Parts: sequence; C-alpha cells; structure tokens
Amino acid sequence: MEEAERLSESIKELLASGRDERLATVLEEVHPADVSRVMRELPLGDQVRVFRLLTPQSAGAVLSELDDPTLSELVSALDEVEVSRILDRMPPDHVVEVVEELPKEQADKILDLMEEEKSEEVQELLVYGERTAGRLMSPEFVAVHEQATVAQALEHIRKAKTGDSAFYLYVVDDHDHLVGLVPLHRLLAAEPGTPIHAIRTEDVESVTVSTDQEEVARLVQHYDLIQVPVVDASRRLLGTIGVDDVIDVIREEATEDIQRLGGASGDETVLDPPQAVFLKRLTWRVVNLGTAVLAASVIGIFESSIQALATLAVFMPIVASMGGIGTTQTATIVVRGIALGDMTGSVLRRVLWKEVWLGLTTGAANGLIIAAIAYIWKGQVLLALILGVALVFNMLVAAVVGTLIPISLKMFRIDPAIASSVIITTFTDVFGFFSFLGLATLLMKFLL
Repeated sequence: MEEAERLSESIKELLASGRDERLATVLEEVHPADVSRVMRELPLGDQVRVFRLLTPQSAGAVLSELDDPTLSELVSALDEVEVSRILDRMPPDHVVEVVEELPKEQADKILDLMEEEKSEEVQELLVYGERTAGRLMSPEFVAVHEQATVAQALEHIRKAKTGDSAFYLYVVDDHDHLVGLVPLHRLLAAEPGTPIHAIRTEDVESVTVSTDQEEVARLVQHYDLIQVPVVDASRRLLGTIGVDDVIDVIREEATEDIQRLGGASGDETVLDPPQAVFLKRLTWRVVNLGTAVLAASVIGIFESSIQALATLAVFMPIVASMGGIGTTQTATIVVRGIALGDMTGSVLRRVLWKEVWLGLTTGAANGLIIAAIAYIWKGQVLLALILGVALVFNMLVAAVVGTLIPISLKMFRIDPAIASSVIITTFTDVFGFFSFLGLATLLMKFLL
C-alpha cells in the first residue's frame, strides 16, 4: 500500500508541474492495474491527460482495469475515434467489458468506428446474455484436428495469434466438436510424429455459452482449472475462459453478495456519484420503511399493555436486536453456502437442524443472561422470565427463516442475498415483539 501511495503522489506531482514527458516515462514502467488505481483518484481532466500519455497497448489494459463509473466518464470525455483505435488493439472479451458499460448509442458508434473484423467479434460476444460464459469467453484459442501430429500442432501454435492466453491445445473433430485437450508441457515432451489423439485428455470439463458466470467460477475452483472451454449445445468449441477472468467474477459475485446482504445495490462502488445511487438506496430504504411499519403495527396491537406497564418498552429493542443478529449470522452462512454450491437439497435438513440447535442453545444462554439483568434492574421475576422465553423463541424463528428464505428465493431465481436485513429481519421483529408483548399481555395481571 505504501508503494501505491508513493506512485499516486508521484503522478499527481508530475501532473501539477506539467512534466508530461517525464510522466509518460513513469507510466511505461507501471503495471496497468496500478495506473488504473491512481486514475480513480484523479479529477476527470487529469484522467484524460494520463490516459493520453499511455501507449496504445497500456491504454487498453488500463481501460480493462477501471471500475465502471470511472470507465464510463473517461470514455465519454475522449474522442470516439481515439477510443475505437485503442479498442482495436484489445482482445474481444476485454472490449466487451468496456462497451457494455457505455450508453447504447455511444457503444454502437464506437463499434462502427472499429475495424470490421474486431467489431464483428465483439458484437458476436454481446449477443450472449450478461453474466454468462458466452459473454465472458475469449474467442481466441488454439485448436487442432485430432488426426494432426505433434509437429503439425506445434507449427499451428507458432502461427496462431493468441497472445499469452494459450494454456492448452484443444482437440476437435471434423465438425469442430471438442473431443479433448493437450497440456502444452505434454505436447512439448511428445515425439514430433505422434498423433494428437494419442496424447490428448478426453475427459474435458467444459461449460456452455448460457452457463452462469458464477457456475463457471465454481467449476474452476472445484477442479483447480486454469482455463475452461466454452461450447454450444452440440459441443462445438467457441471460446475459452481464463482463470484471470474467473478471479474477477469471484470478486464481483462476493462483493455483490456482501453489499446485498447489507441492503445496498450489488454494483455500487465507493466512487459512485450520489446521484447515480440515489434511486438504488432509496428503493431499499422505502422497502425497509414498509417492513418497519409492519413491525410497528404489531407493537400497536399491544399499545394498552405498554401504557399499563411502561417497562415493556425498555426491553423491546433487546428482543428486536437479538433477532436481527441471529438472522444476519444464519443468512450470511446460508447465502455463502448457496454461492459456493454447498447448499444442496440433500444437506438442507442437516443445515436447518444445525441452525435450530444453535438458535435454541444460544437463545437459551442469552435468555438467561438478559433475564438475570432484567431481574436485577427491575426486580420482577415474571418479567425477566417472559423476556428470556421471548428471546429464545425469536432466536428459533431467526434460525428457521434465515435458512429457508434464502433457499426459497434461490428456487424462484431471485438472488438470495437480498433476503437479509430487509426481508428476514422483518420476521424476527414481528415474531419477537408478538411473543414478548403477547406473553406480557396474557400475564399482565401478575405483572402489575
């Protein structure tokens, strides 16, 4: 981090002093990911200055590393012809990452200005749905016919334009169907006249163009893959997805889950302007306001009891707070399990039993503690017992809804991460208030 801060200060000083020639030299020696990090901190005018000092190759790499808001602003501030020339030098899948964040009209214009062949490759990828393997894949790969020899395959690799992304040599049949792969180290160790089909690995893990990117990441993690081939419905090889892209997917999906568990939009960043996130934040807060009104209406049912014994109001926030932490803990574990593919139907009963057991035991432990505190504080044994029982009941509710609601949402193809603070907490607030105030109302004559 200290090195990144020094780089940032150095670039800002060179910008302030107008030493563009020296700045260009510095930028040549810096990794594009580090340049993109610094650019996020600069005002738009300085971003443009820095970007124009980059070599075309570095400029493309920096565009690929920028977060969406910074990317959109920067491209909008640049000349469209200038942007198209840079995109021409980038891999098609990286161009897709750039143009899909732009307004459609601007993206179409830039694509029209690009070289025809590159533009067509990009548009072919854009046909596939967002967050799918088809949108994520690179159409640049090396494949040879299964009847080719090792010598022919090596010659084919030498002539192929794949950059540094060729980890495997893919093997196809007469109809371009994927029938195997050969790791490059095995290819180099084989005799030149050996037929490829003799050294190939036939059992190849692959995904289709419609496979969700989260499932792709799960496959890479489970099988420790470096690269995943992407095929169509008839298993015709169309592209590959590298582990570097999968790492980005894992970070994106994890960030999205964490933010949605907190009731924020999954694609929001700390650098987003307030106007861009106003509606996203407002939507969730209005929903939360509605659920809060629902919880308040439960309290309203027992208004007379609270008036008769004002002490009840003192302990109500404790019941709600403990239910909230219970649901957050359970839902976080369950949502993460769903994301990792661990939450299958076969383990549901086991997970539910675990959470119910934890809800009962932790609820009992916390119930005893709060009952003791309530007795010492207010001197009423019955009130202390009611509070303890209500807390146990609420923790059980938290365990059940925290487990079942995310799974139910997943079944209906709704992101389970949204089930946290807004939906599940409502259940614990309502049931917690109802159990505490309901028991107190039933036993009111013994409390007064």
